Amino acid sequence: MLFEDTYKTIVKNSSGIYKEKGSKFIALAFPVENEETVKQILDNLRKEYYDARHHCYAYILGADKSAWRINDDGEPGGTAGKPIHGQLLSFDLTNILIVVIRYFGGTKLGVSGLINAYKTAARAAISQTEIVERTVNEIYKIEFPFETMNDVMRIIKEENLHIIDNQFNNVCTITYSIRKNEADRIKLRFRKTHESNITYLKTT
Repeated sequence: MLFEDTYKTIVKNSSGIYKEKGSKFIALAFPVENEETVKQILDNLRKEYYDARHHCYAYILGADKSAWRINDDGEPGGTAGKPIHGQLLSFDLTNILIVVIRYFGGTKLGVSGLINAYKTAARAAISQTEIVERTVNEIYKIEFPFETMNDVMRIIKEENLHIIDNQFNNVCTITYSIRKNEADRIKLRFRKTHESNITYLKTT
């Protein structure tokens, strides 16, 4: 069975608002790719919405959704971050951060009321953005003698590979990107050319 090499994410920031018994829940969704970006966004929002009672959030990172976190920011445990995270799972999203900022209206909503508020606000933000499916790609560098240039370039053209960088000297190098599930087949084709050396660089 092939590795699942696609994932769903959002392409731009979006927002949604939910109001209940005087409280206002402002949900903000952001496409993110690393925890440093998450931290920067959270810091900026705390400054911008300094007078809000709570800044609750959830995020998921990575094509395999291996990195994730939820935060209730002072709300009763499980009433804020978890329902926000639940919406990310419901839409099968990754590389996304949703922050729900609450302005307290003076009336307590109770556990079920809070869960519904944070879930509904998060869903509203997701509904206002575009969801796209992307592929997991691997980046490789191939080194080969100048004499085999035609063979290598023919494969690149036939396979429609995305070239990131190239240097053509006595020993030539090309850095290319390929969909993960196609990577091994392409490497095999390249290795049939004379004296080619392929190095894996990273996954994106």
